[in-house]
Amino acid sequence: MGRDDIISRCDVEDMIAQGNIITIYNGKVIKMNKWIERHPGGDLLVRHFIGRDSSLEIEVHHSDETMKFMEKFVIGRVQLPWDSFVPPIQGGVFRTKEQQLAESQFDEGVSLTPPDAEVCSSGCDKTSKVPSLKEAVESTQPKTYNEARDKFVEEIESEELKRDLERYPSLDHETQDFVISEFRALHQKMKDLNMFQCNYWGYFREFCRISLLTSISFYLLSKKWYFWSSVFLGLAWHQLTFIAHDCGHQELTHNYQVDNIVGILVANFLGGLSLGWWKNNHNIHHVVTNDPVHDPDIQHLPFFSVSTKLFTDVYSSYYQKIIAYDAFAKFLIRFQNYTYYPILCFGRFNLYRLSWDYLLRGKGPKKGESAWFRYFEIVALLAWFYWYAIILVGRYVDGGWNKFMYVMISHFCTMPVHAQITLSHFAMSTADIGMAECFPQRQLRTTMDVDCPWYFDYVHGGLQFQAIHHLFPRMPRHNYRQAQPYIIEYCKKTGLEYVIYGFTKGSGVVISRLEEIANQAKILAHVTSHLQEEAFEHIAGQIDQEKKNEELAAAVEKKRIEQRNLEAANRANAAAVGM
Repeated sequence: MGRDDIISRCDVEDMIAQGNIITIYNGKVIKMNKWIERHPGGDLLVRHFIGRDSSLEIEVHHSDETMKFMEKFVIGRVQLPWDSFVPPIQGGVFRTKEQQLAESQFDEGVSLTPPDAEVCSSGCDKTSKVPSLKEAVESTQPKTYNEARDKFVEEIESEELKRDLERYPSLDHETQDFVISEFRALHQKMKDLNMFQCNYWGYFREFCRISLLTSISFYLLSKKWYFWSSVFLGLAWHQLTFIAHDCGHQELTHNYQVDNIVGILVANFLGGLSLGWWKNNHNIHHVVTNDPVHDPDIQHLPFFSVSTKLFTDVYSSYYQKIIAYDAFAKFLIRFQNYTYYPILCFGRFNLYRLSWDYLLRGKGPKKGESAWFRYFEIVALLAWFYWYAIILVGRYVDGGWNKFMYVMISHFCTMPVHAQITLSHFAMSTADIGMAECFPQRQLRTTMDVDCPWYFDYVHGGLQFQAIHHLFPRMPRHNYRQAQPYIIEYCKKTGLEYVIYGFTKGSGVVISRLEEIANQAKILAHVTSHLQEEAFEHIAGQIDQEKKNEELAAAVEKKRIEQRNLEAANRANAAAVGM
């Protein structure tokens, strides 16, 4: 098979059904079997593009050198436009050629119901044991509840889907191709304006600001002003997060090795968090944004739910486990609009757990140029623990209560970065409108920006422009404000919606969204309780009726026996008289 040969859709499906890693890039068929385990972004990311046209995603997330390197894996071409398959990791089912042929020849008139599956109308067992009240409720209630829950969730999700389909451009090829072509022009415009070139002056200012915050923290620590020392250390960590973020996207130098080394020094050694874990998590978030089943950035049960889809046990493709909507989650979700900010204060502790889980279990690339980062990260995290926990807190903070307070306050002060990310997504759509939706439309539908004066950008780190960041993940964040007018113009031209709120109003929108989901959880809980009571009463009535029927039958039988005994006695008396 040559690089320019046309590969049919059936052949692509057949190759994927046989376990091949196939994606489409500008009409080219890319087979990544030999590369997936070396992919710096992890194999899970690639699996979300199997069978899909991933052209725009590849272009915005990779350098020109990487895209040239991908030419080595081209095995043919496909006819355009390409209707994307649903990837296997998202539930897509693929057939081999033999299965496709068998299905095409299948006679739809043939019944698939086996003879022994016919419904019994007269020969059923009428003497089955009546269950106990407890057994009856337990066996009937879950089915009733699941049906009611599924219908409840389906109605809410279908309403959200309907709103999105009305608000955003049509999913037909002509409309989506126009949105894509305009985005390519916008992307080129950003290149022409040097928007992808790093503003090192901005990093110099950040270096000065972080150095000042750290110096103040250490000075206050030397004076034993523990509270304010911990506050300034937390603020320094907050600012460091933005630099680590940039390194993870190769925005600093666009050199993979250099940016990762700098990022590990900033994130791991200075901040105690794994850059590799964050990249692995964040890259998935960028390609399946706000998908309740696949995006780990909105999978926060039992504490938060931003979609009614999470009102049931969901198998997370990222965590590769069931995220349970258990009794604890059902209780907490009903108050999530009140617990939102308090729980975010503890967010950094959870990131420690996720960081170590990622590194110790070796979830990152095991081959290729990024494999050695795992060991570098572990050493850097241990070094962070040494200087922060053992030296700084252990030696320089006196007293058990002061140590505890110092740790808590320094971590609580990093909360704004967690609020920053959740603010840009929690209030946005979680509906899945299908594979036909193009990359820029998906990002703008699921992400919002936060408005603030230019002189306040340093507090948000520039990442208040999350929608712009999602459109251009390799663009240095210091250029987002300058790029904003061009994105607004693009949205007006294509009919896309650019959502932006001030921080206060945006926070209100998020709280309202959380309250809406909380209220829906309360309604579902009420429905559950009502259904259980109904099931209880219904089956209790059935059992009571069965008992009455049994008592009546027993009484009738007793009457018959008495009648027979009486008749027998009369016959005996008559016989005696006759003698």
